[in-house]
Amino acid sequence: MTLEENFMRRAVELARLGAGAVSTNPMVGAVIVFNGKIIGEGYHKKFGTFHAEVNAVNSVKNPELLSKSEIYVTLEPCAHFGKTPPCADLIIEKGLKKVYVGCLDPFSKVDGKGIEKLKKAGIEVVTGVLERECQELNVRFFTFVNLKRPYVILKWAQSLDGYIDKDFSPVMISNPLTKVLNHKWRSQEDAVLIGTTTAQRDNPQLNNRLYSGKNPVRVVLDRNLRLDKKLNIFDGSQQTVVLTEHEVENDLSKTVFVKIDFNKDLAHNILNVLYEMNLQSVIIEGGKMTHELFLKSGLWDEIRIFQSDKMLYNGTKAAEFCGKLKEKTKIGDNELLIFKKN
Repeated sequence: MTLEENFMRRAVELARLGAGAVSTNPMVGAVIVFNGKIIGEGYHKKFGTFHAEVNAVNSVKNPELLSKSEIYVTLEPCAHFGKTPPCADLIIEKGLKKVYVGCLDPFSKVDGKGIEKLKKAGIEVVTGVLERECQELNVRFFTFVNLKRPYVILKWAQSLDGYIDKDFSPVMISNPLTKVLNHKWRSQEDAVLIGTTTAQRDNPQLNNRLYSGKNPVRVVLDRNLRLDKKLNIFDGSQQTVVLTEHEVENDLSKTVFVKIDFNKDLAHNILNVLYEMNLQSVIIEGGKMTHELFLKSGLWDEIRIFQSDKMLYNGTKAAEFCGKLKEKTKIGDNELLIFKKN
């Protein structure tokens, strides 16, 4: 690995610290280097606050060194006024002599304009440093911008022989460690979605109780308004979205009812609603019919399965799919299997 790649890898590590806090912005990390040594670091910490480049510049103890330094940024510096001023302008103002960029920003207000502005100012720009890693870092952002839908993660727990329950009744498959990891995931994604049967049978809270960070928006499918308003999802503790085919006069706290068409292109319709609500990612936790809805529509990006080392022999079989196994990790008596569509 080259020296430039090492510095960019550090920028990627920093960027990940913003997971769950910056949506719908991308995660971005920045490293400032003088004479081969890091003199400044920063990352985008929270939506609406300073970007990575600003935080990196502000961390430099001797500002006089900036004009003799290089900056490594995981994503193309912005060139437009949004919640904050353009980062490309800041780099030009501080006189940084060279900019290394991990990958380009597909957002229409950036999309090459940041690099163009830097070059016009006489700053040398190198692109494509650890490009694949930088693109993977913001796969949610890229999906949201390019495909106009949230990044979709399907998640379930199953036995070694592929059952998600026993005798068609709930059964504990995950363990305490995987529960914590599941709550960590909830803190990092914008929404979590379940179907009517899962809401009725399991009465989940769909919140983040076991890890630091935010709660996701709860989304539940309730076509015919069958769900009891005493269920946990209606407790008013966090935002809940109910997708139904009926018009509803709502008096529940932090709950909105959205009418959608359940008869055609349901998966598309669901994701369109989430996109319009600026929800960049969603974990679909169940049940089987809901998983199959997205699998059959081809509207999924990632599947995460907690697989126990125990057999159940009967019950509801997990959904079938075709995907590429990307990761396998042992977690106690469970194994985490992560599949990607592409």
